Amino acid sequence: MSGLVGASNAADAPTWKAGVAKTEITPEQSVWLAGYGSKRAPDGKLHELWMKALALEDQNGQRVVLITSDFQGVPKVMSDVAFAKIKEKYGLDRRQLMFTFSHNHCGPRLGDDLIDYYPVDDEQEKLVAEYTSLMIERTVELVGEALSKLAPATLQTGMGKATFAVNRRNNREPEIPAMIEKGIPFVGPVDHSVPVLKVSRSDGKVDAILFGYACHPTTLSFMTWCGDYPGFAQIEIEHAYPGAMAMFVNTCGGDQNPLPRRSVELCQKYGHMLAVGVQEGLAGPLTTVSPGLKTAFELVDLAYLKNVTREELGEYAKGNNGVRGRWAVRMLKQLDDGKTFSPSYPYPVHAWQLGKEMLVIGQGAETVVDYALRFKKEFGPGTWVCGYVDDMISYIPSRRVWEEGGYEGGSNLYEYGRPALRWAGDVEDRICTSVHRLVKEVRD
Repeated sequence: MSGLVGASNAADAPTWKAGVAKTEITPEQSVWLAGYGSKRAPDGKLHELWMKALALEDQNGQRVVLITSDFQGVPKVMSDVAFAKIKEKYGLDRRQLMFTFSHNHCGPRLGDDLIDYYPVDDEQEKLVAEYTSLMIERTVELVGEALSKLAPATLQTGMGKATFAVNRRNNREPEIPAMIEKGIPFVGPVDHSVPVLKVSRSDGKVDAILFGYACHPTTLSFMTWCGDYPGFAQIEIEHAYPGAMAMFVNTCGGDQNPLPRRSVELCQKYGHMLAVGVQEGLAGPLTTVSPGLKTAFELVDLAYLKNVTREELGEYAKGNNGVRGRWAVRMLKQLDDGKTFSPSYPYPVHAWQLGKEMLVIGQGAETVVDYALRFKKEFGPGTWVCGYVDDMISYIPSRRVWEEGGYEGGSNLYEYGRPALRWAGDVEDRICTSVHRLVKEVRD
């Protein structure tokens, strides 16, 4: 299903409309910080956490809203409810919405995301449920506010660069300092591009700056609320462009880490490096995005290699692996309650064509960098490939990563609560078939 746009006469002077909004999401209660699989009760904050929205409308009234956020992972149980409420209140379909999350590990837990990852108690789950419900309502309000502010705007794209992301599969973290000292180059695929979209008003005022980078926001692992390097980058950009709202999307950073890491100083350094990359992109040359909007969306069934059995779960429940043991106990209870495990998972895929100059591909969960490198090569300049869209799910390996195995490609789906240990080997083929189908739809 797609929104189709016809060409306008030059004399009609077609233009975009844009609206922006933001809302604080820093928890007021002791919701644990997400990620790293341990109890992480907050002890303060370095800066506020945010959820932001950019609404766009073309000359024919076609609309989209892109949401960015400092969340670690937005689960399906949250995003599906938010999408339904937005549809009811504002008439926007899934094809018109992308809900992205930076994957920040100094942000709060949400819903059942990584539920088996943490040694939680009833009180913590109550806090998370209340916070998640509040965030659903804030999401709906945020979209409404962005739509209410739609006004004429110019869209321009540019490209910068930042070089702190390192392929963590091919470069061991303990060896990084020595490699830097000896001048040994890092190896493995990376994507150091920083795509930038500038939204300006007729008087030249910059209203929004959207930018992306492929890297885990895992510089920090302490107990303090913070947006990690994307948070610092957005703060710096907003200082440089007073009145503008900076928005970050994690492109395809599932196998990329900021290295070295583990200090606030490094986090600020990487945020500055990314902000410099954004300013480099804004310095030009910039490409004006012509009016016109087409959107397409579908859920693709990604198959598991095989579902876990009751017998296997029984053995895992006896083991010493805390995450796997909690997962096994929960899965066994589902079987006892009469549930049947699905052999696949519904994976969200988006394609948005903005004018002739900008294609945005949105993919759920933790996509590895191969997807961005492949699609940018296949679809050409102006292609943005965003992971971490709509649903956390798990790591999404390419065929290369799946064959190599390891953390992102091996038997670790239990960490994400899936009823299997590993994806089937055709995950990349299924996703790419979908992406090509949707891109054809929005480019026809």
